[in-house]
Amino acid sequence: MSWLPSFLVLGAAVGGWEALARLGGVENYLLPAPSEVAQALVDDRHLLLSDTWVTGREVVLGFALALALGIAIAIALHLLPLLRRTLYPLVVASQAVPVIVIAPILVIWFGFGIVPKLIVIALICFFPIVVNTFDGLASVDRAQVRMLRTLDASRADVFRHLELPSALPYVFSGAKIAVAVAVIGAVFGELVGSDAGLGHAIQVGTAELLTARVFAAVLILSVMAIALFALVSALERWVVPWNRPDNPIGGR
Repeated sequence: MSWLPSFLVLGAAVGGWEALARLGGVENYLLPAPSEVAQALVDDRHLLLSDTWVTGREVVLGFALALALGIAIAIALHLLPLLRRTLYPLVVASQAVPVIVIAPILVIWFGFGIVPKLIVIALICFFPIVVNTFDGLASVDRAQVRMLRTLDASRADVFRHLELPSALPYVFSGAKIAVAVAVIGAVFGELVGSDAGLGHAIQVGTAELLTARVFAAVLILSVMAIALFALVSALERWVVPWNRPDNPIGGR
């Protein structure tokens, strides 16, 4: 029942959109009706299915790369103060460079294959993972650390048994943000240089005024982002059950 208001709002928006497109005198190449978008999903299903597979693979691999890279950087920043003072400002500064500017350079360097797309996705995704993981590792109560030290726990023991478990909810918070924007990164990469994928379908559809196909591709991208977000959320509930809001002994 918690989803009912969202479905009602979505239904009203789609109904209003359909009425505007059908009765408002708007050309379908400017604003196709939802029914036309649905028809494009059916008519172009083979093309869109193939493009969805290409983009989906890029998103999953790019997100996995960002996750591994982001967690590794965050742990290194946490454990090595000198590296933290040196590298953390550079991590922040990396977000000031527009990815859309970097993407063409990556295409020049690595060609039109999957590598530039993975790098673009990783560049977009790794920052929230790094920041959230680093904050989670630093949020541990110092009194608990001192208590473990009095019990002869080594630095590795403190990290493994206290800091890392405490940081897991933060890791998943960053991962949920990252997996949602990973789709945007894939589209950026495909718009710059690709012969397949939903970003390429959007580019071709826009050039040929196949607006219904463009909207269909955008709809698939939205569903993909929601599905991946839900998957990461489900994994979070399984890995860190103590952090669920309904858990009487946990939850933030």
